[in-house]
Amino acid sequence: MVKHIILWQLKDELSDQQKSQIRSEIKKGLEDLAGRIDGLVEIHVQDKCLPSSNADLMLECTLSDQKALEAYAVNPLHVRVKDSLIAPNVKSRVCIDYEV
Repeated sequence: MVKHIILWQLKDELSDQQKSQIRSEIKKGLEDLAGRIDGLVEIHVQDKCLPSSNADLMLECTLSDQKALEAYAVNPLHVRVKDSLIAPNVKSRVCIDYEV
């Protein structure tokens, strides 16, 4: 099994209302991938962060293996969410992948 964790910071120029809406849309878009991508065992987006956080969103995925992670990255369903919701609104991204 492989864990895939990403932390995002949204762009500074977005209003608090815009950030709230975007966080919800990203959460829905990514979590709707559950059961639709081979090898994606579990997916969760944390969009409710404490004020002490310096990230706006966290993605946590469990995938069956490294090959599934590589396939997930280029899967058209995932790429559609990334290109339409994440890339236009994110200023920074940090990722860690590890075997469990």
